[in-house]
Amino acid sequence: MFVQNQLSNWISGVREQLSLPLRIELWNGQQVDLSSETPRVTIRLPNMAAARYLLTPSLSNLGTAYVEGAIEVKGKAKDMIAVVNALARGTLKAEGKFARMVRTISHNKQKDAEAIRYHYDVSNEFYQQFLDPNMVYSCAYFENGDEDLATAQLKKIDHILRKIELRPNQTLLDIGCGWGALVIRAAQQYNARCVGVTLSENQYALARERVRAAGLEHLVEIRLQDYRDVRGQFDRITSVGMFEHVGIRHLPEYFAAINSLLAPEGIVMNHGITSTDPDNGETPYGGGEFIEKYVFPHGELAHIGHVLKAMQQGSLEVSDVESLRRHYARTCAIWTDNFEANGERVRALGGDKRYRIWHVYLAGCAYAFEQDLISLYQIVGRKAGQRASVLPWSRKHMYPSADSAPAPAAAPYALGDGGVPAFAVLGEDGAPALTSAGSHTSS
Repeated sequence: MFVQNQLSNWISGVREQLSLPLRIELWNGQQVDLSSETPRVTIRLPNMAAARYLLTPSLSNLGTAYVEGAIEVKGKAKDMIAVVNALARGTLKAEGKFARMVRTISHNKQKDAEAIRYHYDVSNEFYQQFLDPNMVYSCAYFENGDEDLATAQLKKIDHILRKIELRPNQTLLDIGCGWGALVIRAAQQYNARCVGVTLSENQYALARERVRAAGLEHLVEIRLQDYRDVRGQFDRITSVGMFEHVGIRHLPEYFAAINSLLAPEGIVMNHGITSTDPDNGETPYGGGEFIEKYVFPHGELAHIGHVLKAMQQGSLEVSDVESLRRHYARTCAIWTDNFEANGERVRALGGDKRYRIWHVYLAGCAYAFEQDLISLYQIVGRKAGQRASVLPWSRKHMYPSADSAPAPAAAPYALGDGGVPAFAVLGEDGAPALTSAGSHTSS
């Protein structure tokens, strides 16, 4: 009776303060609407004990209750997220446990590998249900705003390759290469000699298969390898959607490792999610807690200011910064729609619990990017201390006009054993993978 009275008082208070398209169904069959608007979301409490989740409706509490089956939630994911965020803002104070807390997480190779495999090694088919055909699991680039997802993802890759001023015959390292879309595109368009590294066994297997299918084994090598174990030097380095796993305290080491792998006049591009809190705090009202628990174990988001400082500490000079927050809000919204459209197949592949985790995760990310709770930046850098003449005069090269000339044709390769084009990189064991191809074209 006490809990029922608490819940009744809570409902009365919420109805006075907020007008939400939310229906609450109680264990006794009673239904309560929190506005005169037709409900778009229904939360069903199967028993009296479940009321405690509503009485403190943080994103973590309600998210956990939904994922674990303690409550039932019906509605489109984007409506669910909007309603729950409104409940949290309207009834909780963004301080203490519900503030943008800064957590310090220890990182090492084993923990990082386990976290990556937890998130990515569900199954490749699972990800195929909501990603584009090339399976690019990072923010797309909507140049005009009306592109479909597949087009926007291809434009994102091309945007990156232009940003790093990739030239024929250059070597490219892609840290966290996913299913290989970027390195395959770089090889196809520029004849670049590419190495992609991932810690996900599923990504590794499919990326290698895709490289073989594209006939690019002479140009692209996919490795199941930690970036800290890569040896050699590369003309260009990209890291897309990976540095969130590094850890805030380790960012200077991460950028120093990139610096050690970068050729003297090389270019690096880091693409990743950032916090919008200057103190590196996670999303408020328990959102970060939910992500850490169910989605990205050991993930940490740094503020863009902290990232820029860490790059300088790693002896890299930042030459360009671009926000893609709006682009990621749209990307995640499309992923959410795809996920729901293929809901039955997703459940069959991942099970009910994983379905519920991803259902709210993808929509929650779309909301967070839309509301400036998190952001995303592409940052271009070079080795610090170089002459000013290595820097471009403008950003013109990133946005080619319709009549721009195509990329110059690749020069003939120096050949190694068996007539295979030679790489100027080292193999996984640190020994030369192939004979050096000699000097490289530099921008």
